[in-house]
Amino acid sequence: MASIITYIEESYDELVHKVTWPTWSELQSTSIVVLVASVLFALAIFAMDYAFGINPGDHTWKGVLGFYYDSFIKN
Repeated sequence: MASIITYIEESYDELVHKVTWPTWSELQSTSIVVLVASVLFALAIFAMDYAFGINPGDHTWKGVLGFYYDSFIKN
């Protein structure tokens, strides 16, 4: 039990005295970078899903693969 209490005390001491926390402006700028990167990844994944036709709700566009498969099935 003493080792658990020592662990908690040392963890608290390290978090309070040894960790360098970012300033508010650093936190805002890195959050904006994460937000922009997340939006770009989401748009890239959406574009790939749309291009390959992985949108089951819309049957008008089957994507590149759907067009390719339909052309061989009809022939």
